[in-house]
Amino acid sequence: MDHQNTAEAIVSAEQNSDNQTGFAELGIAGVLLKATHAAGFSTPKPIQVQAIPPQMEGRDIFGIAQTGSGKTAAFSLPILSKIIALGTKRRPKTCRALILAPTRELAVQIEDTIKILAKGAHISTALVLGGVSRNSQVKKIAPGVDVLVATPGRLTDLVRERDLMLADTKWLVLDEGDRMLDMGFINDVKRIARATAPDRQTALFSATMPDEIAELAKDLLKEPVRVEVSPQSTTAAEIVQSVVLARTKQKRQVLSAMLADASMKSVMVFARTKHGADRVTRDLERDGFKAAVIHGNKSQNARQRALNDFRDGSVRILVATDIAARGIDVPGISHVVNFDLPDEAESYVHRIGRTGRNGRDGVAVTLVDPSENAKLRQVERIIRAKLSVIADHLGSPDPVRNPAEKHERNEAATNDNVRLDAKRPNGGNRNNGKQRFGGKPAGERKPGAEKPFRGNNKRRFGGKKPARHAA
Repeated sequence: MDHQNTAEAIVSAEQNSDNQTGFAELGIAGVLLKATHAAGFSTPKPIQVQAIPPQMEGRDIFGIAQTGSGKTAAFSLPILSKIIALGTKRRPKTCRALILAPTRELAVQIEDTIKILAKGAHISTALVLGGVSRNSQVKKIAPGVDVLVATPGRLTDLVRERDLMLADTKWLVLDEGDRMLDMGFINDVKRIARATAPDRQTALFSATMPDEIAELAKDLLKEPVRVEVSPQSTTAAEIVQSVVLARTKQKRQVLSAMLADASMKSVMVFARTKHGADRVTRDLERDGFKAAVIHGNKSQNARQRALNDFRDGSVRILVATDIAARGIDVPGISHVVNFDLPDEAESYVHRIGRTGRNGRDGVAVTLVDPSENAKLRQVERIIRAKLSVIADHLGSPDPVRNPAEKHERNEAATNDNVRLDAKRPNGGNRNNGKQRFGGKPAGERKPGAEKPFRGNNKRRFGGKKPARHAA
């Protein structure tokens, strides 16, 4: 993995001469300051300016920020500063800081960034996530680690089996809390938090703030400082968004035509389901395009391989589902295509946020079938904008939405059937006079050959027999 590119994408910065002064003013010093400078990180991002100083003072943080805003450095640098001050002594099977992420990809990227920020500081890190060897993870944390980055499911298993103890964990970070909520991790998160040190310092970051996240913040945070770097559920100004109208059966052809454009250099295609993502990928390959796919049914190694191939340009198209793609931060994605609209309008914001990053332009195109119109309206409400239609492949009106056309089609179909029946023998009887399920034509039956109804005067579907008449 290209650690330099990953870090630049997550912390996102343009180099300038006052880099060290900017982070120094936030309280970052010594080896960490040198590491940020060596990694090419520039003037602190807005989320870093707001979040680092209060955390250096020991305050809890509630941050509303999108992936790519620089929040990884915003919560990591204060934690790393304090761990360095503690020294290197750790107890076995413990971690000093725990960072929870909803997806494996995001966890990997967080650890990559922390390694770069802590270069030369002798900070130990470990990853705990599903889809890879459990034994290797247990072995890695056995002597104790400074920073543990984990997904809630696998971490819960290790704590339950007593392979990890959280009593010494003094820093807890919950990244992308809204996605943890969507994935059903909130109860695990609460149990994990209860197992950490009572005097811990906590940071909670979320791209949106549904009621459940607000309640979680009340439960886990003590008089937090709230930081917000962009209006809730809005999209980046650098992204040009548009809609292409196409029926579901037309979308494959429309997507292939779009991808023939040389300007679509690095493209993420979003499908609503895992099965749909696989189907889109197969169709793209049949149409002559090289594509990779990531979703929840893929192993961690397969997902990481697909992501690496996309990042290094081996493939220019990455097909993904919402959950698998959350937290993916690849520099230079030129286009996002929504093959299907998501079930939750908020996911649209996260999807298109993969492009238009770090000051670059980005393009997001959504293919919309008439059946998805309600979802499109929900998206437009949450982004507070009307999406322009740049192409319409629907042709004639949809008969489901046009009663007049539906009536005309039904009437035409009836007339066609009448004409066909007139050409058939036996007065239009399509079975040539035979009984529907086999048997001879009616004209060939002998008189009296019909089988009598067995049951006489009994009720046809069960019930009691009528009383017998007296002899």
